[in-house]
Amino acid sequence: MPPPLSPLARIRAVAPPTAVAAGLIAVLVGVTSSAALVFTAARAAGADTRETSSWMLAIGVGVALLSVGLSVRYRAPIVTAWSTPGAALLATSLAGVSMAKAVGAFLFCAVLMIVSGVTGWFAKAMDRIPVPLASALLAGVLLHFGTGLFAAMDGSFAVVFPVFALYLLARRLLPRYAVLVALGAGVVASVLAGGWHLERIRLSLAQPVFTTPAFDWKVLISVGVPLFVVTMASQNLPGVAVLRNSGYDTPVSPMMTWIGVVQAVLAPFGAFGLNLAAITAAICTGEEAHPDRGRRYLAAVWSGVFYLCVGLLGATVVSLLAAMPHALVMAVAGVGLLATIEASLATALSDPTAREAAAVTFLATASGVTLLGIGSTFWGLLAGALTSFVASAWRPGRRPAPVPAQSEAGPERRTGHGLRPSRRAAS
Repeated sequence: MPPPLSPLARIRAVAPPTAVAAGLIAVLVGVTSSAALVFTAARAAGADTRETSSWMLAIGVGVALLSVGLSVRYRAPIVTAWSTPGAALLATSLAGVSMAKAVGAFLFCAVLMIVSGVTGWFAKAMDRIPVPLASALLAGVLLHFGTGLFAAMDGSFAVVFPVFALYLLARRLLPRYAVLVALGAGVVASVLAGGWHLERIRLSLAQPVFTTPAFDWKVLISVGVPLFVVTMASQNLPGVAVLRNSGYDTPVSPMMTWIGVVQAVLAPFGAFGLNLAAITAAICTGEEAHPDRGRRYLAAVWSGVFYLCVGLLGATVVSLLAAMPHALVMAVAGVGLLATIEASLATALSDPTAREAAAVTFLATASGVTLLGIGSTFWGLLAGALTSFVASAWRPGRRPAPVPAQSEAGPERRTGHGLRPSRRAAS
């Protein structure tokens, strides 16, 4: 029988510093990039200060429940978030819509998500996406943060360069704590540079405000359906791709079902859209989160804990974000995603037969194009799938060449036809 663990060892077992840091960075990136959109969407529906804080509370609690519950259940870093493109959509489509009718649209979107999970149609669609295209999709989604690391040096060199330099040094000396070291260097550098505005911070707790839903078929069609489509195409699609690309073959349908259920319960309090995270999930699925792939789920658990704090504090979070230098957030996010971007590009271009389709997927996704209210992740994948179809169907001399059974060029040796990871990817 092994000796009992010391109190310090128990703390390190449930709160590894790298996992806690990854969870914190994931929340910082998620909140700083979209919290303002949530407030804008709430105000578009006529929400007052209390109702706006209730929105933050509802989505914070929902994300926390899902991140912790799903990650512990499947022992995988399943990070959830609120729908950023959904918030952007609501900010423009809720004008003139009452809060009650808006909540009705949120509930309708949740029901559609539950149906997609129960029927399994979304999981079936995901299993037919080739691995190179999924990896290219992820690389395209993360490109903005990779280039943002260096773009932030223009005007904030004294803050961003120490983050980058200390990250490179720590990757060689303390690889497990490289991102944590970079974060610490950025905080010190930004404080010395006088980039913090602590006078903007205001402390206040959020209170739940219940709104009885009202159902108007016009609002359901014009708000609820686009919200569902945008969330599934722009958030859940790359979210599943992140997990599969990292070797986590978690069942998609139960995740969609539980996300829909939690959103339905919290919708009357302002939970407009919950979904799998993509960019922030990539922070928690890499080696920087934990050297043991089987323990990286702790990073997602801690992200859920921090999201709960975000929800409870409500408007305080926004004032804190206003006090934090934006360049610091971009720098830490950039170094935290370097390894993921590298691995995604390597996988996307590894198969010569799928290289053109992967390149198209990467470029279209990175373009940020939005058509019909749907983000570039969906259109990038569609463009890549079209390229792959044309490339396979339009080959001169369709006569198949004889291939020896032992040849690695044969189709029986090819892997990566779907998003289910190969043995090599899962190792």
